[in-house]
Amino acid sequence: MASSLNRKSASSGSRKQPKAPRASKQQTARTKSKTKGASRAASARTVSRGASRTSSRGFAPASAPARSSQSTRSRTPRPTAPVRSVNPSRTPQVSSVRIGDIERTKRNARVKRRYQRYLVFLGVIAALVSALAIGAVAVYNSSLFTIEEVNIQGVEHLTTEEMQALAGVPVGTTLLRVDAAGIKNSLLRDAWVEDVSVNRIFPNTLEISVTERTVAAIVEVPTQDAKSTQAWAIASDGMWLMPIPKAGTEAAARTSSTIYKDVEETLHIIDVPYGTEAEVGQYCTDANVNNALAVVDGLTTELADRVTSVKATDPESTTLTIKDGPDIVFGTAENIREKERVCLEIMDEHPDGVAYINVRTVDRPTWRSL
Repeated sequence: MASSLNRKSASSGSRKQPKAPRASKQQTARTKSKTKGASRAASARTVSRGASRTSSRGFAPASAPARSSQSTRSRTPRPTAPVRSVNPSRTPQVSSVRIGDIERTKRNARVKRRYQRYLVFLGVIAALVSALAIGAVAVYNSSLFTIEEVNIQGVEHLTTEEMQALAGVPVGTTLLRVDAAGIKNSLLRDAWVEDVSVNRIFPNTLEISVTERTVAAIVEVPTQDAKSTQAWAIASDGMWLMPIPKAGTEAAARTSSTIYKDVEETLHIIDVPYGTEAEVGQYCTDANVNNALAVVDGLTTELADRVTSVKATDPESTTLTIKDGPDIVFGTAENIREKERVCLEIMDEHPDGVAYINVRTVDRPTWRSL
């Protein structure tokens, strides 16, 4: 293109200059040959320059035959379609990844998902616990499940009124707010109560189950003036249960009839030495009474059902009174089974009756027949 422009400018300049005198034919021929040579050289230079520019811009050099200077001047160069250049920064780059890294990434993703699910689970549990706690507090402080009935079971020697007074269940309290442990401790302070359980029966019943102590004997305890005796009920574990009111008194009217039935059917411990003290709810400390209780509690044969009373003057001289039989000097509560066997053998050997048996020394028993 530069050569064409130069030629155009040269030709335009030549048109402005005044005509020169005609040259000779030989000069004209030499001039044309020079002009053609110069045109070919310019064309070659133009082609080489275009090729270099095309190659630098990403175009492929077009191979075209060399044209004369006239065709170059007459024809306009054909525009070539631009080629989009490639941006090296946008070219995707390929990198290598190890299989261990992929597995590690997947494992980390799984751990993260599990941790997120765990957090969600904890949140749900916390919300449920909070809701339950709020609901429980509301129900606890409400009047729901108000106690309307107190059911007492297992009581024979204590009246229902006495048990209710001992339990002390507040009026208007609910099954949720009732002090079950306090009621149990209050009842256990009574000598008759060996064990107790407090049960809530929804919606409005409180059940108190009592296990009473059994009367092992009625002890005739001398009074302080030694002029009479006071009958006391005593349990098999040696606890003083209560003094027995005399029949016909006001105290007897407030006493359970079961106690008087025990007085009639239970054996009596008599001839207790003066100075023996009895107190409700306390364990007996008198050695004479305790030995008598141990003997009676240890009898296992038919002899136990025939004992009507026990004289507790002294442990060595503890004596059993037998119904339709002799008095038996039993002594201490040692070798009870052997002493029983010896007594039964002696009574079997003397069908006519025996007036007296002494088994304090079991290997040397003595007796007196009728």
